[in-house]
Amino acid sequence: MEYTDAPSTQTADTMLCPNCGQRLPAGSNACDQCGWKREETAEGTASDAMAALLSIVPGLGHVYKGYRGIGLLFAIGTLIVLGFAGIAAVASAGFGLGMAVFYWIGVAMHAYAIKDRVVPSKKDEGEQY
Repeated sequence: MEYTDAPSTQTADTMLCPNCGQRLPAGSNACDQCGWKREETAEGTASDAMAALLSIVPGLGHVYKGYRGIGLLFAIGTLIVLGFAGIAAVASAGFGLGMAVFYWIGVAMHAYAIKDRVVPSKKDEGEQY
């Protein structure tokens, strides 16, 4: 039986392959033994932050990232959510409006997390003055 509180045999300049456990140099992007390759990192970009800001109008952040259909569905969904939130607000002395806040936050988080469908072309050199 393996003792789980034992100190790790991994040193600071190595890492273990998450697929097969092979010792790899720290920061490796692939494993030679099993063929594992590191996926892209989950760091946000400027377009992610802009999409979240544009989601003040739900669906607009998705349109910005190239998802017109989803953006339209979220915009229509906003009207439905506001309708139900209004009914719930009448029944709960205004507390039902919190449903709309959670919806807005969810739409903004989704717009931030979804991959960009619109990719700038390689020939794009920016604006010319």
